[in-house]
Amino acid sequence: MNINMEIKNLIVGQSGGPTAVINSSLYGVVSEALSQPSIGKVYGMVNGIEGFLRETVLDFEETLFSNDLEKLKTTPGAYLGSCRYKLPEDLDDPVYPVLFQKFKELSIGYFFYIGGNDSMDTVSKLSRYAEKINSDIRVIGEPKTIDNDLVMTDHTPGFGSAARYVASTVREIVIDANVYETKSVTIVEIMGRHAGWLTAASALARKSVGDNPLLIYLPETDFDEEAFLEKVKGCFEKNPNVIVCVSEGIHDKNGTFICEYDNSVGTDTFGHKMLAGCGKYLENLVRNRLCVKARSVELNVNQRCSASMMSATDQKEAILAGQFGVREALKGATGKMVSYVRTSDLPYSMTLGLEDVNLICNQEKTVPLEWISKDGSDVTDAFLAYALPLIQGTVEIPLGTDGLPDFLSRK
Repeated sequence: MNINMEIKNLIVGQSGGPTAVINSSLYGVVSEALSQPSIGKVYGMVNGIEGFLRETVLDFEETLFSNDLEKLKTTPGAYLGSCRYKLPEDLDDPVYPVLFQKFKELSIGYFFYIGGNDSMDTVSKLSRYAEKINSDIRVIGEPKTIDNDLVMTDHTPGFGSAARYVASTVREIVIDANVYETKSVTIVEIMGRHAGWLTAASALARKSVGDNPLLIYLPETDFDEEAFLEKVKGCFEKNPNVIVCVSEGIHDKNGTFICEYDNSVGTDTFGHKMLAGCGKYLENLVRNRLCVKARSVELNVNQRCSASMMSATDQKEAILAGQFGVREALKGATGKMVSYVRTSDLPYSMTLGLEDVNLICNQEKTVPLEWISKDGSDVTDAFLAYALPLIQGTVEIPLGTDGLPDFLSRK
């Protein structure tokens, strides 16, 4: 190492909805940074960029002992806390010089942000502002989202574990529904506003051809009530107990969300409609129109917070992505997002790469139409080949003296 090299500090934050492995990405960044002699302090932003503006910052060496750091790998949620703070579009906004002055005060040379689409927007703006003022701060995005909707990466950390949870839970629901011979329909509502990757993963629950879930509806295609009811009636010829999996964002041919048929929905801070309720609407529709027993199950937050179904593949890749990002930043990379590059389906293999974050932020990757059946009620074998490798492997979760998971918490 050049003894004249100025040692700079690294800061990392988490943003948006947590996942089962977002802390594995954090572990990768922090563990690699702590091992690098050219990096001084390793700081964490508490509650993301919003918390950083309030100067809520922690020092990882002072906060975590080495055994505690290891627990990050099996702790769900966002250890540092999260936020949904959107930086101004105008790079002349006064918030930017404030941020970079705070970076200067902490001798920050490396900024890492772990998150999804909106988080990559933050990475884009900070890297562009740094270029504008000739700052040498290197800004790197670490991907994260159970929605799997980031472009220019094969998949995202968090999706594999959430997909495993969905597939396992749906299989349990199938077994539960099969105890009665009376006709019944169970609607399982799964997260996914515009991209149906997670709902598509419910197909992995099938143990054989013709097994439940018999119907799967994604937001990539238009949903038709009458066609749906006819499909359900046809399914009764195969099985008296019909399981239907739907994305929260399914919509009709006019683009109206099915949940809006019954509810008034609000929006979040990014202007996204806060969707929920299509499962309940379809439950009532089936009960009233087909006169059969119907119920709905909303998987909700469990999809992203369950460590018990963490995929070992997902965890391993998240750690590698964090470590890779630090090494690339030390080589001079900035304005980039770490990406997954699949090199083979069978046997499964992947490598890590870097992509221009400006081409990623505010974009959405949807399930390819060729991976969805022509009538929009199922997914194809191509999707199964894509998703199956990502849910493999079980992670042993450390237990406390009370027999429950020993998760790491700042509080």
